[in-house]
Amino acid sequence: MVQVSERELPEVVHELPALRAAVQAARQAGRRVGCVPTMGALHAGHVSLVEAARRDCEFVVVSIFVNPTQFGPHEDFTKYPRELASDCRKLAGHGADLVYAPAADAMYGPGHALYVEVGGVTEPLEGECRPGHFRGVATVVLKLFNRVQPDRAYFGQKDFQQALLIRRLVADFDLPIEVIVCPIVREPDGLAMSSRNAYLDGEARQKALVLSRSLQLAADLVAAGERRPEAVLARMRALYDGLAQVEIDYLALADRETLAPVATIDARTVALVAVRVHGTRLIDNLVLEPGARIV
Repeated sequence: MVQVSERELPEVVHELPALRAAVQAARQAGRRVGCVPTMGALHAGHVSLVEAARRDCEFVVVSIFVNPTQFGPHEDFTKYPRELASDCRKLAGHGADLVYAPAADAMYGPGHALYVEVGGVTEPLEGECRPGHFRGVATVVLKLFNRVQPDRAYFGQKDFQQALLIRRLVADFDLPIEVIVCPIVREPDGLAMSSRNAYLDGEARQKALVLSRSLQLAADLVAAGERRPEAVLARMRALYDGLAQVEIDYLALADRETLAPVATIDARTVALVAVRVHGTRLIDNLVLEPGARIV
């Protein structure tokens, strides 16, 4: 285990006044503020967001909050990893100045009754599979933005639909924040980094590779000239046939801005997958560009 000195660890605050005081001090010193919202259980993908924030900003806030309002009644809220001390060690040396880790009752106080109702780009795909999920995401992100008041906020492309939602949230509420979407970070074998990968045992971990393989197959087919979405989706789906305890929530080829299904792949298109592997729900995506292989 790599030893981390206390001075390398980011400062941790739990209360809103301490957060605001730290951000105010940074602003008075002329520092740009970057924010990386997370639910903890950090991995290399999260660290890449923090490093991107540090390249752009002089003061970086990482929020760690397992948001109850974005979990459905039968989802993994109670078992979702909560590893604050470990997360802080993972952040050491990567540019995080402050970790904001509020308690649930501090984020949603007594009588909390207002939520951000969402539509449009949030309605298909995850919106159909996880009713109420994006309502919870939009609400907590708006609250975090109001608390941190960053100049820039950093999100990962793995949550492609969520990133579209955040951009819509910032535009519709006139927030003076630049949203930066950073590339997916993958394991050497292609599996997209995810906090939920920790749920996968050896057999399930190997089966989970079908997500990235199916996306690469779509990229290869499009690069070779296939333009029919139904043909690409059929070839993708065939990779999942016969895999025990692997259930598809959706495979989709969609417009990159609206997530509407495409009639033909004649412009940059996003391929999205959501699959349950031995009960663990995983998502992934890849942007396809006709005439070019996207890796």
